[in-house]
Amino acid sequence: MTFYLPIVLMALATTVYHVAQKSVPSQVSPMLSLTVNYVTALMVTLLLLPLYPQRTTVSWSFRNVNWASYVVGVSIVGVELAVLLAYRVGWKISLASVVGSVTTALLLVAVGLLFFNEHLSPKNVAGIAFCLVGLALIAPR
Repeated sequence: MTFYLPIVLMALATTVYHVAQKSVPSQVSPMLSLTVNYVTALMVTLLLLPLYPQRTTVSWSFRNVNWASYVVGVSIVGVELAVLLAYRVGWKISLASVVGSVTTALLLVAVGLLFFNEHLSPKNVAGIAFCLVGLALIAPR
């Protein structure tokens, strides 16, 4: 069960995330909404910090954070802004996440092959083909 627990948490948190993003009033500035998101996330993260086992001290971790953490921060802004704007221009909650996730998955296949020396089995290629067919069937025209 421990192997699947992060996926269950991801699915539940992402579901709540999309419902909340779809519920942000359209009159509210997207940047203000994102600011509230990140202040809230900072508070929750700081509250959870003592509950997560540390292999090193917090100060050591801060000194040794690399570029990836900063890029993740910038990427999160892009993801959240994109989702909020997608809902504001009329994407359905039932489709926006699927189209975005499948498109991301397809891009990550290329990234994995080109930069991380990953390989695809024939079964993987068939799955990717199904994703492409599914994307063509559900994407709005």
